[in-house]
Amino acid sequence: MVARLSLIEKLYMPFFEATDWHQAVMTTQGWITILTLAMLECLLSVDNAVVLAAQTKSLPDKKEQHHALIYGMWGAYLFRFIAIGLGTYLLHFWGIKALGAAYLLWMSLHFFYEQRHPDSGPKPTTVKKGAGHFWRTVAQIEALDIVFSVDSILAALAIDNNPVIVLIGGCLGILAMRFVAQVITDFITKVPELEVMAYVLIGVIALKLALSLPQINVEVPNWAFSIFVFGAFFVTWLVHRQHVRNAGGKG
Repeated sequence: MVARLSLIEKLYMPFFEATDWHQAVMTTQGWITILTLAMLECLLSVDNAVVLAAQTKSLPDKKEQHHALIYGMWGAYLFRFIAIGLGTYLLHFWGIKALGAAYLLWMSLHFFYEQRHPDSGPKPTTVKKGAGHFWRTVAQIEALDIVFSVDSILAALAIDNNPVIVLIGGCLGILAMRFVAQVITDFITKVPELEVMAYVLIGVIALKLALSLPQINVEVPNWAFSIFVFGAFFVTWLVHRQHVRNAGGKG
């Protein structure tokens, strides 16, 4: 018991060291590093934002969608605190990526199966409005946050070993990603074609995660994936405009 307490103290006491906090918030270099890590978090989490948008879109109204993202954000902050303390132990968590890739692939295939077989089962609209569905969505957001955060935490720790700087930078990045996810969710509401695109991207993200497993070890550059995502948004917007024109409407 004493040994366990000693290990916990060793892992998490740096979060409460005055010198680490001073270096993080009272120096120019500290803030430059924090902003760098926040931008890194955003670049590494483009796929996360797309998946979050698709998850929250299943909730019946914007208020619940917003609340799900907020609860997910606080859960992500808690996981960041725990994971940064664990540090390099995350290197052994490749199984999380494998499970995440399998789940994302199932999400994508299930969506397109339902699109092709709309009458394959009842549509439980009353269930979707219940508290059970809301908390299930929050739990899914938390689980996927864990999957997507492994790489970004390790990358951040490679840049700076001050846990306070890494934590603040990561939390700012999470806040930015929640805003981006909300924007994407709003776009999906206005442009229905984006929902199909989102699930295509989720399938691509599943492949990207699977390729990054140590057994395969093929890393898709994040800048290349970001370009692919923005390109997919642009093509989908063109398709939407064409549909509007064909329908003789305005949009």
